[in-house]
Amino acid sequence: MNYTENYKGIKLDVQSVNLDISDSEQAEIRSAIDKISRFANVINAVDVYFKHEGTGKDITNVVGMRVGVPGPDVFAEDKGMDEHWKVLLKSVTDKVIRQLQKLK
Repeated sequence: MNYTENYKGIKLDVQSVNLDISDSEQAEIRSAIDKISRFANVINAVDVYFKHEGTGKDITNVVGMRVGVPGPDVFAEDKGMDEHWKVLLKSVTDKVIRQLQKLK
């Protein structure tokens, strides 16, 4: 499932490989953008991806986020066995915020 939207003037592109992103997960992504926008003056785009790696019992969930800001883009990724994407999304959001704080 892929979807694109304009959220508060930010181009949001979400990609998920063989997964459906629920409305509650979409709301979590928007909440993460709200949190990130407090640490960046201008955000042009946010790309988020969700995917599974591995097979059988060794499946790992992966969440990645690229935040397009003036200058170099900020990217973070996290992997985990947790079935809940929300935990991984929060971790990625925190990593992006730390990078944005270093850029200031």
